[in-house]
Amino acid sequence: MAKKQSTGSNVNTSKFVQFSESLGTAYSSYLKNVKSNNQLLLIDSFLAFLVVLGITQFLFVVLIRDNFPFNAFLSGFIMCVGQFVLLVSLRLQLISPFPGISKQRAFGEFIIASLLLHFIGIHFVN
Repeated sequence: MAKKQSTGSNVNTSKFVQFSESLGTAYSSYLKNVKSNNQLLLIDSFLAFLVVLGITQFLFVVLIRDNFPFNAFLSGFIMCVGQFVLLVSLRLQLISPFPGISKQRAFGEFIIASLLLHFIGIHFVN
């Protein structure tokens, strides 16, 4: 009585189907949440831009293999990452406000932190 062995391709196909279905479900849920809130759509667009900008900076240094003004690269890359973190923090505070922190205060803190981040980044390039 030999048992039938399942082929690996069937298992991989079913995992791929499950993964693609879960990805589709997550994307449709995201669109449903963002459709009514233009602020979140704008923040998410800027987050995507920062990711592309950071990857572009990193690829430029890797492909050119010359990071002569290393301070400029380091400052630009750290500012991209820092701005990304600040935007994610703002997005979290806009979705579900924290107790005692209004949306206006969250936005004000974001502006001050962004200005401070950019001031330090520009000072570092010096």
